[in-house]
Amino acid sequence: MTLASGSRLGPYEVLSPIGAGGMGEVYKAKDTRLERTVAVKVLPEHLSASPDLRQRFEREAKTISQLSHPHICALYDVGNQDGVEYLVMEFLEGETLAERLVKAALPAEQTLKYGIEIADALDKAHRQGIVHRDLKPGNVMLTKSGVKLLDFGLAKAVAPAGPVSAVTSLPTMAGGQNLTQEGTILGTFQYMAPEQLEGKEADARTDIFAFGAVLYEMATGKKAFAAGSQASLIAAILEREPPPISAVQPMTPPALDRVVKTCLAKDPENRFQTAHDVKLQLQWIAEGGSQAGVPAPVAARRRSRERIWMAASVLLAAAAGVLGLLLFQSSRQPVRVIRSSLTPPEGAVFWLDSATPGPPALSPDGSRVVFSARGTDGKIRLHVRGLDAVESTPLPGTEDAQYPFWSPDSRSIGFFAGSKMKAVEAAGGPPVTLCSTEADPKGATWRKDGTILFAKGSASTIWRLPPGGGEVAEVTHFDQKRADNSHRHPRFLPDGKHFLYLARSSTVPSEGHPVILASLDGGPEKVLLRSPAAVEYASGHILFLRDRTLMARPFDAGRNEFSGNPFPVAENVSLLSLTSAVAVFTASQNGELLYRTATGQASAKLQWLGRDGNAQGTLGDTGDYIEVSLSPDGKRAAASVRDSNTGNRDIWIFDVARNLGTRFTFDPGNEDSPVFSPDGNWVAFAGNQKGQEGIYRKSSSGSSDQESLYESKYSVSPVCWSSDGRYLAFFEQVPETKSDIKFFDLKGDRKPQIFLKTPNFEYPVAFSPDGHWLAYGSDESGKFQIYVTSFPTPGRKWQISREDGAYAYWSADGKEILYHAFSGDLYAVDVAIRPDSIEPGIPKALFKLPIPPKAAGPDIYPTADHQRFLFLDRGNEKASSLLNLVINWNAAKR
Repeated sequence: MTLASGSRLGPYEVLSPIGAGGMGEVYKAKDTRLERTVAVKVLPEHLSASPDLRQRFEREAKTISQLSHPHICALYDVGNQDGVEYLVMEFLEGETLAERLVKAALPAEQTLKYGIEIADALDKAHRQGIVHRDLKPGNVMLTKSGVKLLDFGLAKAVAPAGPVSAVTSLPTMAGGQNLTQEGTILGTFQYMAPEQLEGKEADARTDIFAFGAVLYEMATGKKAFAAGSQASLIAAILEREPPPISAVQPMTPPALDRVVKTCLAKDPENRFQTAHDVKLQLQWIAEGGSQAGVPAPVAARRRSRERIWMAASVLLAAAAGVLGLLLFQSSRQPVRVIRSSLTPPEGAVFWLDSATPGPPALSPDGSRVVFSARGTDGKIRLHVRGLDAVESTPLPGTEDAQYPFWSPDSRSIGFFAGSKMKAVEAAGGPPVTLCSTEADPKGATWRKDGTILFAKGSASTIWRLPPGGGEVAEVTHFDQKRADNSHRHPRFLPDGKHFLYLARSSTVPSEGHPVILASLDGGPEKVLLRSPAAVEYASGHILFLRDRTLMARPFDAGRNEFSGNPFPVAENVSLLSLTSAVAVFTASQNGELLYRTATGQASAKLQWLGRDGNAQGTLGDTGDYIEVSLSPDGKRAAASVRDSNTGNRDIWIFDVARNLGTRFTFDPGNEDSPVFSPDGNWVAFAGNQKGQEGIYRKSSSGSSDQESLYESKYSVSPVCWSSDGRYLAFFEQVPETKSDIKFFDLKGDRKPQIFLKTPNFEYPVAFSPDGHWLAYGSDESGKFQIYVTSFPTPGRKWQISREDGAYAYWSADGKEILYHAFSGDLYAVDVAIRPDSIEPGIPKALFKLPIPPKAAGPDIYPTADHQRFLFLDRGNEKASSLLNLVINWNAAKR
């Protein structure tokens, strides 16, 4: 039956249809007596003929009338007119949860909020002896005031709970006819508990199972149980478990995974026994008992870890009592600025290279700092250290991590590695992948609801990852008037709607890059200030660089505008790179600042070593060297050197005989990976020219302009030149395939050609003297090894290294390959070259270097005869990498 607009049921005037379900049709209507809008639900005519269904309909009215709860749809009236039975209910504006979930999963914050409200409503119903029996997203309405449970049409009245041994022993309400006989299945299959599917009695725990399925769908956007047929769906509910929420949405709070799993237990006795228990668990999660961004597999270990950490913190706090007294002194005394320093872990060095990790990051609560450090095994990974601790903890699985950033609750750390954005619990555990990025990301920021803004590559705009994961979306666009070519280093402001980012162009203005104030709703942007490096919001201030001075300016977070004049905080702050726009400083939200000064960075030296590993003098002065190579005749060396004033990396050429170095490149971008041509007339190198990554070459005499050989949106590096000067091999870091080996035919069309393109990370290291073989590195076995295969067409390969290997070199006579292992040992391998094969010998250790190879480039380079080595000795790096700690920095305002 369809009621026409204008028709009346008693005092209720029908306005329009709203929807229909198995138990009735619903209309929007006007209560002509009270002048209010209501919803009228009528029983269809073809169902009214059934006494059982009519009685069930009447029972629904009695059931709902017993419930008065802010999250249950209120019943106003019941009536019968001309054989039409109807209910009059609260009119709700909004959308059903089912309609909302068509769009996407809910953010974790909303999932918890709605879950708490649904659980509270179910608890109210269950306490009155009422079981819903058809809880599903279609029966949950989302309104401005929260959720409203609808349609208790399948609810079965049972006696209120008393002191009984189990819910299953609750009797059927005395005098009530059991209209739903045992063995009858009622409900919606995908949300039905196993006992419902088996036709058994339903109780409160049946609703809890359905609630678990609804929670799962809210968190993931996917149904807990799905199948191609009704029979297979039933089998799935009875026999299988849905994938963990964390496997679908990695950033979901881990405790929610546990709550849902308990709700969905096959045996009712193993579920939560009351909705009140579920509500308490969800409230605990929402209040911070578990947070987005923590890998679920380690959640079970958190409590014990936190207890240990808290106990250790108490002891450490006692040991640092003097500092505590200074920090938390009486408010009647003036707040003092306290200055100290942070040293790197024992046997390790802070790794502060703009090409890889990025600066350290203080947690928002100021309790801990995360930083990249290179350990004794040569690997760069993240370390976490409490500011009240004397030791740091390395985080497994964070090798070669870039740009670490904290979750707002200071418990999780985001980072980039392997063209992925990942997250790891600060207390330890396996990292989880959040989304894909490009090979050279440029920072991220994390909002309280789980939203993350990030720069996915060196030439990208800012992108948004929604709470709980999912599809990323672009949120900024290049401004053509500014000639933008990169947006990077986003930072959320306190309102969670506005954010800052740095807009970089092909040229670097003298006053620095524009820092843009933007909004997630797409509102107008404005240039807030200019700075040579990324800025931070902390303690009511914007921290930024002016030249090399760290400045702070009061900022009104309500109006999103400056509210005072800037003042200096620290002098001579280290700027890693002008083009990368990275400076080494970080601040918490409670007045703590960590930074590195530029003083003392030029601490490395170019050391000559003999084949026995003994020192044989130095080349040039000390400097901030990145990597080094030698010309084939050994008369010149090329090194990438960081300028202490600008932070940029340039190529320098050294005359070995005269022990004199001269600057070779002058572009404002970074230049790395220099390699000489066989005749020594050219130097090829990687560069970032006018915002474009690429490979360039220039006459080694410096007499000509540099020539572009290849431009790419990805990171590229030339590595080795064939002895006839024809081929130049390089690698390109492509997100889809990690790193591919390519080469130019410089005597042919000079177009790049692919040599190896696999899912593994591969890079060339050395040509054989005859040019028929190429040695290369690959992680195809799970760790990096050195291999040799034919060139220019790869064929059979031979493994050269034993345990592992990074860089390798082929002697001019073709009889030996040297390689540098991650242990720090330098190995020599005898090689016999045949017409169609090679015969490698057993690796023999020559000597051990003070430090293992690093990711940015080779630290050692041999002469052509492998009798001498030019070694980049970073022995003083540890002492020069102290980080300055300032507590109550904002009290230094003049």
